[in-house]
Amino acid sequence: MIYDKAFREEAIKLSDEIGLKKASQQLGVPYYTLSDWRKKFKNYDGQIHVGSGHARLKDPQKQREMELEKENAELRRANEILQEAMVFFVKGRKK
Repeated sequence: MIYDKAFREEAIKLSDEIGLKKASQQLGVPYYTLSDWRKKFKNYDGQIHVGSGHARLKDPQKQREMELEKENAELRRANEILQEAMVFFVKGRKK
C-alpha cells in the first residue's frame, strides 16, 4: 500500500506520542514500515520521502560512511569480475 507524505508525518508524530507498536496497530501500518519511516525521518533531517537516493544525511560522518560503503561494494564487485576474467583467460592459455 502507498501512503502519502501527510499520513506518514502524522503516523510518525503519533508513534512518538503513544509508541511505535501501538501506533502501527492503531493505524494498520506494519510495524517495520513505521519504524523505517521514523528512522528515515530522523536520519534525513525531517525528510520522509528520500526516494531518489540523493538525499543527504544530516550527520556528515554517517553520509561519508555510506559513500565509502557504496564505493567499497563497487570495488569488491569489480575485483570479482577481474578475478573471474583472469581464470577464464588462464584456462584458455592452457589448451
